[in-house]
Amino acid sequence: MFTKLQNFFNQYLNDNAEDTIPIERRLHMATAALMVEMLHADEQVTEQEEKKLQLLLKQRFNLSDTEIEALIDLANNEKHEATDYFQFTSLINEHYSQQKKIALVEDLWKLAYADHELDKYEEHLLRRLAELLHVPHKDFIQTKHKALKEKP
Repeated sequence: MFTKLQNFFNQYLNDNAEDTIPIERRLHMATAALMVEMLHADEQVTEQEEKKLQLLLKQRFNLSDTEIEALIDLANNEKHEATDYFQFTSLINEHYSQQKKIALVEDLWKLAYADHELDKYEEHLLRRLAELLHVPHKDFIQTKHKALKEKP
C-alpha cells in the first residue's frame, strides 16, 4: 500500500517530475490529492461526497476518469497512514495565487458539507490545510459561509 502512495508522489510531485510532467498538471494532482484527503477526513465516505468530489475534480481540473479513480483508490488504501501535506501545499503555495488558494479552501468546504454535516475531523483538517496554504482566517470563514449557502 505504501508503495502505491510513494509511486504517486514520485510520479507527480517530486523534483524529478518537473522534467517530465508540466507544472500545471502537477498542481492539479496536488490539489486533487488534498480534496481526496478531505473526503476521507471523517472516515465515512458517502455517495454524495464521492459525487461532489468527482464533480469538483472535473470542473476545476479537467482530470480524466482514470486519474480521478487513481486518487480515490490511493485515499482508500492510505487513509490510515500518516500523510505529510507539505508536499502538496508547498507546491500549491509556490504556484497558486492567493485567490486560487482561497478557491481551493472553498472547494474543500464544499466537500466537507457534501453529506450535509460537518464532522470535527473535517473542520480540523480544513483549518490545518488553510493554515498551510496561508489563507487568512477571514477568508477561511468567508469560504465556509459561502459553501454553506450553496449546500443542497
